[in-house]
Amino acid sequence: MKLAKFLLVFFAILAAGSAQAMQVSAASGSERAADRDAIRSHIDKIFQAYIQKDAEVIRATHAKDWTGFNQGSRSTVQGIDQYMEDATWYIKWSGRMTAYKMLEFNVIFYGDVAIVPYIADVSYESDGQTSVRKLRVLDVYAKLADGWNQVASDTTLHPETEAAESARAQKPDADDKQELLAAREAVWRSWFANDARLPDLVPSELIAIEQTEKWKNRDDVLAGAKDFLANGGKLVRLEFPETEIQMYGYTAILYTKYVCEIDTSGQRSTLSGRATEMFVQRAGKWVNVGWHLDSGS
Repeated sequence: MKLAKFLLVFFAILAAGSAQAMQVSAASGSERAADRDAIRSHIDKIFQAYIQKDAEVIRATHAKDWTGFNQGSRSTVQGIDQYMEDATWYIKWSGRMTAYKMLEFNVIFYGDVAIVPYIADVSYESDGQTSVRKLRVLDVYAKLADGWNQVASDTTLHPETEAAESARAQKPDADDKQELLAAREAVWRSWFANDARLPDLVPSELIAIEQTEKWKNRDDVLAGAKDFLANGGKLVRLEFPETEIQMYGYTAILYTKYVCEIDTSGQRSTLSGRATEMFVQRAGKWVNVGWHLDSGS
């Protein structure tokens, strides 16, 4: 009798386990077309809410405990209130999303959870200019009490758009310009002073072309700064009367006219010319990776 009861319990556990395994097995969108279409409709609703800048619909189409990454997120977004902080920034933005086109769309179901990867071209308008960005998105949907809703997402730029944007000329804003000019001046003054900052301001891959036949590397530049100071050199005056900046992603090129007056053991001289200097942003700081100096004549 006890054996029979044990066997009944054992087979009940097996049956429950089998049912659970069937519930979480993968099913394609074509196998669950109605659910697939409901999710696709929901995503279309989100896009339209962004086009219309409708904060109420944006909030409603994301679950209360939503988590994931928005485009450009530096940390995990947790909860609808944090998500809406980014959405509010977009709503207040002077530009707007104007259209979208789904290029790839797929859904895989695991019971009441759906994994939804897709790629879309999204059109924007800002300051009278139009642009198209390709997005690569991975959404997670769950079937909640009120139907399918987005519970998580990871939105990033497609590699094609990242490459195009890194090659597009940008106009440096006031902060970028100030930081670049400060970084440029720091390199010059550190060289003349041979101070402790110089090794950090010029990286190992540095290439410098100056008014000598030999192109210089980092070791040459550091040795030159040491020799200048050892020979009694001192900077008296440094000016950059004209500077133009080109910026591409995390790379900036400075075209400069320079004037510097130096004192060498009591003898003063003035140097002037042109400089083309290349900077790369690393860990939030602009690093001078190379330059080309000439007399300007």
